[in-house]
Amino acid sequence: FMTEKILTVRNRAGIHARPAALIAQTANKFACEVTMIKDDAEVNAKSIMGVITMAAAYNTNITLRTDGADEVQCADAIAQLFDKKFEEE
Repeated sequence: FMTEKILTVRNRAGIHARPAALIAQTANKFACEVTMIKDDAEVNAKSIMGVITMAAAYNTNITLRTDGADEVQCADAIAQLFDKKFEEE
């Protein structure tokens, strides 16, 4: 099985270095594989550089895909970061 969520970037600055670091730090707390997909780009969410290269701007939709034993908890934790706008506003 695999968990998939559609997340929307709600902070005006988009996913720059700080949110990317938060995403990667959160993803790395879990054992499962964590992939983020924007358009045709697929990146490993455990890599800060990977997340930054997506260049996800405000209001962009991103597909989050987690696969592994703790995939649901991981997907929920990352979704929360998006919901809280990475605590930037």
